Amino acid sequence: MKIYKFQDYKEVSKKASSIIIDAIKENSHLRLGLATGDSPKLTYKYLIDAYLRKEISFKNITTFNLDEYIGVSPNHPQSYHYFMYEHLFNYIDILKENINLPKNSKDNIKEEIEEYDLNILQNQVDLQILGIGQNGHIGFNEPGSSFDNKTFVVDLDEQTRIDNSRFFDSIDDVPTQAITLGIKNIMRSKKIILIATGHSKAEAVHKMIYGKITEQLPASILQLHPDVTIILDKEAAKFLPSNYDYFLI
Repeated sequence: MKIYKFQDYKEVSKKASSIIIDAIKENSHLRLGLATGDSPKLTYKYLIDAYLRKEISFKNITTFNLDEYIGVSPNHPQSYHYFMYEHLFNYIDILKENINLPKNSKDNIKEEIEEYDLNILQNQVDLQILGIGQNGHIGFNEPGSSFDNKTFVVDLDEQTRIDNSRFFDSIDDVPTQAITLGIKNIMRSKKIILIATGHSKAEAVHKMIYGKITEQLPASILQLHPDVTIILDKEAAKFLPSNYDYFLI
C-alpha cells in the first residue's frame, strides 16, 4: 500500500484527481471504476476542471459504478445514477454508451445482476475509486460479506443507513437494500485509490491497514491487492504514524 496524508479534504482531492488525470493521459481508453458519496465529490470537481482546461478528455473513457440503491428511481435526487450525472457526467464529454451504472428494479434484479457482473468480468477495471464506511465497508460490502462475492444484493447495515440518513429526510427513507460489486469484482481492478477524510473514518482506516484480514472489516482485504493507494486527511490518519506524510507498507 502507498499511503498519503494531507492536511485537509481539498488536498486529498487534489492528489486523488492528479492520479486519475495522469492515468487518463497515459491511457485514453481507461476503464474507470467510480464511487459515490461525499469522499469523491471534490475529486470529480477537479476532473471536470481538468476537462474544461482541455487537459484531458473522457470521450473514450468507460466507467463502471460500484453500487446503487434497490428500488430507487434513477431520477431520485439520492440515487447514485442522479449523483453521477450531477457531480460528473453532465459536465464532461463522456459518451452515454460508455457509462455503466447498476440497474436496480426489484422485478428483474437477478438478470440485472448477472448482466452487470458479466460486463465487469469482460471489462477489467484499470483504476477503481473507493471510499470507506465507518464500519469498514467498501462499495456496499457490509461487515460479514463474503470475500468471494461478485455482484450481489446486500441488506444494508444499520450503521450504513444511519451514516447515509443525512442525505434523506429521515432514516426511514433510506433504502434497506442495494446492488453492489462484490469484493471479488473490486479486487480484480488493476489499481485502486481509496479516499478517506474525517475523524469518524480513523478507526476503520487503521484496522484496514494494520488489522487482521477479516470479512468483518471488508476493506482489510485491500492489504492483499498489489496496487492500492490510500489518500487521507489528518483526521482520518490520526491513528497512523504521525511522523510521515507518505509511506509504504
